[in-house]
Amino acid sequence: MKIYSRKFILTYAMLLLVSMKMFAQDTTINESGQNFTLSDAIVRNHFDYKEILKRIKEDTSFYKAFKTLRTIGYSSYNHIEMKDKNETVIATLNSKTKQTRKDNCRTMEVLEEQITGNLRNAAGEYNYVTPSLYASLFFTKGVVCGETNIVAGKKRVVQGSSMEKAKEQLKMLFFNPGKKIPGIPFIGNKLDLYDESAHELYDYKLDYVDYHGQLAYVFDVQPKQDLGFFAKDRVVVDQMITWFNPKTLEVLGRNYSLSYKAGVYDFNVQMEVEMTYFNGQLVPKILRYKGNWDIIFKKREKGLFTATLFDFKAAQ
Repeated sequence: MKIYSRKFILTYAMLLLVSMKMFAQDTTINESGQNFTLSDAIVRNHFDYKEILKRIKEDTSFYKAFKTLRTIGYSSYNHIEMKDKNETVIATLNSKTKQTRKDNCRTMEVLEEQITGNLRNAAGEYNYVTPSLYASLFFTKGVVCGETNIVAGKKRVVQGSSMEKAKEQLKMLFFNPGKKIPGIPFIGNKLDLYDESAHELYDYKLDYVDYHGQLAYVFDVQPKQDLGFFAKDRVVVDQMITWFNPKTLEVLGRNYSLSYKAGVYDFNVQMEVEMTYFNGQLVPKILRYKGNWDIIFKKREKGLFTATLFDFKAAQ
């Protein structure tokens, strides 16, 4: 009997999937009063789309993956750029860091670092929200102990100084895109992709595709093409695409862009995240962010950053 390699079987399955898509027809279904488009691959394989859609709405794996970073060791290449209104780079950070988790505590060593411009003030604090946000995600200051990656029951709160509030709102955009965000006038509710009014604005599609050499569910949310002027004014999410592990429904990757103009403020944010597994746990591998914020009484802030994580190690 001829034995085929795993690589051959996966390649054959992907070719078969591609050939099926050439003749596929999408199916629109109504779930709990809301319309979703299912690809032919989803329909033909009799996937439990109701359970898949339910799990997608309630996903916490994305947030948990970032919290897992605080319970393990890893190394990271860090790149941050701040720009002025003319797109001229005015401050940068490039560094290599190494985090160690030992005896239930984490510490971080800066192996290389180059800073230009006014990224930090004389006290060593960041002058901008963007690097401050990055530091809260990927940098460890001093010794931090007793952290876990438990997300059940965790609720983010927007409070503190204006810098802390802005940072927390950006974290909400990161970890819970498509959910309401408090504290942003006239817009918080418009970010909710899963309420009844949002389905008047967006198309939702569930598909089964190849994602970096493995099969995955992909959930694609985009604004409807035929929106009128006033409806377009309610659109905040320009696109959100998320790839899910078909066995665990954990997030394998996510790309999204959001933008809005409201007179007193405007913003435009894009983010791409790729995940990987370490010791069976989901962790971020690459994160790219680009943001342009203009809030009343504050200077416009344009920034971007890239985190490249590697050499993951178990806690000691």
